[in-house]
Amino acid sequence: MGELLDRINNPNDIKKINETEYRKLAKEIRRFLVHQVSRTGGHLSSNLGVVELTMALHLCCEFPYDQIVWDVGHQSYIHKILTGRKEEFSTLRQFGGISGFPKRKESDCDIFDTGHSSTSISVALGLARARDIKGDGHKIFAVIGDGALSGGMAYEALNNAARLKSNMIIVLNDNQMSISKNVGGMSNYLGKIRTNTNYTGLKKDIENKLYKMPHLGGALTESIRGVKDVVKRLFIPGMLFEDMGLTYIGPIDGHDIKQMVSAFENASKLDEPVIVHVCTKKGKGYPPAEKNPSRFHGVAPFFVSDGSDRGSDNDSLTYTEVFSEKMVELAAEDDTITAVSAAMPTGTGLAAMAEAYPDRFFDVGIAEEHAVTFAAGMAAGGLRPVIAIYSTFLQRAYDQILHDVCINNLPVVFAIDRAGIVGSDGETHQGIFDISFLMHMPNMTIMAPKNADELCSMMSFAVEHNGPVAIRYPRGNAYTGLSENTDEIVYGKGEWIREGMKVALVAAGSMAETAVEVADMLLDHDMDVSVINIRFIKPFDTQLLDELKKAHTHIVTLEEGVLTGGFGHAVEDYYKNDDVEVCCVGLPDKFIEHGSVDILKKKYRIDAESITEMILDRLSGK
Repeated sequence: MGELLDRINNPNDIKKINETEYRKLAKEIRRFLVHQVSRTGGHLSSNLGVVELTMALHLCCEFPYDQIVWDVGHQSYIHKILTGRKEEFSTLRQFGGISGFPKRKESDCDIFDTGHSSTSISVALGLARARDIKGDGHKIFAVIGDGALSGGMAYEALNNAARLKSNMIIVLNDNQMSISKNVGGMSNYLGKIRTNTNYTGLKKDIENKLYKMPHLGGALTESIRGVKDVVKRLFIPGMLFEDMGLTYIGPIDGHDIKQMVSAFENASKLDEPVIVHVCTKKGKGYPPAEKNPSRFHGVAPFFVSDGSDRGSDNDSLTYTEVFSEKMVELAAEDDTITAVSAAMPTGTGLAAMAEAYPDRFFDVGIAEEHAVTFAAGMAAGGLRPVIAIYSTFLQRAYDQILHDVCINNLPVVFAIDRAGIVGSDGETHQGIFDISFLMHMPNMTIMAPKNADELCSMMSFAVEHNGPVAIRYPRGNAYTGLSENTDEIVYGKGEWIREGMKVALVAAGSMAETAVEVADMLLDHDMDVSVINIRFIKPFDTQLLDELKKAHTHIVTLEEGVLTGGFGHAVEDYYKNDDVEVCCVGLPDKFIEHGSVDILKKKYRIDAESITEMILDRLSGK
C-alpha cells in the first residue's frame, strides 16, 4: 500500500503523520485508489480530486465525535480509507462488501447515508440543531460540490442556515464539474470568484501588510471587516453567500493541506455558519482521469497503464445508446422535439442530441424538479420535450410530474434510464420504485420495451401521443431477441409472444427476456406456457387479460420493480373476482443492497431459475 498508508488503520491515525509527509501520503492514497478502483470499478475522478481536502478535514476533526456529511457521497472513499476501512477496498461495491457511498451500518464515522445530490447542507443544519439542543460541542461539516449547488434544495438550506447562531462549516468543493461540465448561473458566479485576481490579489496584499504590524494586526483585521465587505462588492458583484447572511472564506487551494487546515480551524471558532470555498481538480494525480474526468466519474474496471476498459469485446449497443440514436433521428424529423438533461447528457445518451441540435438541447444542472416543470412549460408552449433521467433521480421530481405535467395532461416524454436493478451503487441508486409512484398518477402512460427495436418503436409512439408518457428501460446491453415480433405499437395493447395452456407469464419490459427463458425451462417439464409482453404497464391490456383467463388457471406477472403498488398488484386486483390464481414476481418492500445484477436477481428470486422453481412448486401444491 505504502509506507505511510500502512500506518493508518484506525480513525484519527492521520494525526500521527508528520506534516512534512502529507504530500507523500496524498500520493500513496492516490496510488492505492487508482489500483483498487481499477479492479472493482467505482467513482474515481471525484475521489482523486478530494484527497488533500479529506486529509485536511480529518486533521481538524476527532472521529467519530465530529461529523462530516458528504453530499452525494461518491467522493467519500478517502474518508473510508482514513477511518479504518482500507483493508476492505478489494470488496468495494461488491455483494457483501463495502459500499461506494457513506453507510452508517459500516462505521460510526459515517453520520448519514447519502447518494443523491444537494442534501448535505440540510442534513448538517439538522445535525447542528440537534447538537445545540442537546448541549454538545462537536464540529459539523457539510461537503458539497459546485455541481450540487445547482439543486434548489441547497438554496433552501442556505437560506435557513443563515438563522443558525452556532457553528456549522459548509465546504464548497469547487471542481467546475458535477458529472459532466457544470452549467448555469452558479457555475458562472463561482468562475468569477475563482478568476478574479483583482480581489484575491488585493485581499492577500492587505492581509500581509496587516500581519506585519506588531500588536495591532489582529485587531485591525477585525475592524476592517466592514471595509472588506465593500471591497468584495466592488470586485465580485453580489457576493451571494454573504448577502444571504453567511460568512464566506475563499477561494483557497483545495490541494494545499496547510491552507485548508488553517481555514477550517478559523472557521470552527465562529458562532455562525461559514462557507469555505476550496478549488480542486477532478481526477488529480492520474493523467487519464485528469484528461477525461467525466469518463472516470463512474468507471468500470480498467487497466491502470492507460485507463482502457478491462471489459469484454461485446459490441452490443446499450439501451442508452439505442435511445440516443433514436432521439437524434426523431429530432431530425420533427423540429418541435426538444431534450432536457439534469446534468447527465453523457450518462443518459443525450450528448449526441446536444451536438446535433444544440438549440433544442437543455442541460439544467442537478435540478430534476426544475427539469420536469421546465419541460411542462415547453410542452404547454407547443413543443415536444423528452426528459432523460435515471429512475432513481426521477423520484426527486415526484410532485412536479404529478402537479405540473399530469394535471395539465401535457405531452412530456420521460425516458427513464437505469430502471430496475442497477447493481453496484446500491440502495440509493436502484431504479425500482418508478412503476409504483407513476402508476397512480392520472393521465400518465407507462411503457416498457422488451428489446432494442421496441424501445425505438415506443419512442416514435411517445412523441406523437397527446399526454405524458414514461418509457422505462434497464441499464446495460439492449436485448435483441424476439425481434421477429414487430407488431405496431397500439395504445394500451400488449402482444402474444408464445401461446400455451394453463400458465401464462405476463412480463413487463426487461422481464420479457426472463419470461422466455422460464418458458424454455418449463418445456423440459412438458409444460407449454403462454408468454405475454404487456408493453403498456398503464393502461394495461384488459382485453388480453380477459382472453388469458379462458385457457389459463395461473397468471404469473413479472416486473423488475417493487411489488408494492406495482404492475403485478394491479393485475391481481383486476382478477380478484375470477377463478384465476395470480402470482406476482418482483422485488420485496425493502431497499436493495449493492452487488452485481445477476447476484441480486438470484437473491431476490426474479431470475429465470428461481421463477421456474416457484411455478413448479405452486403447480405441485408445495
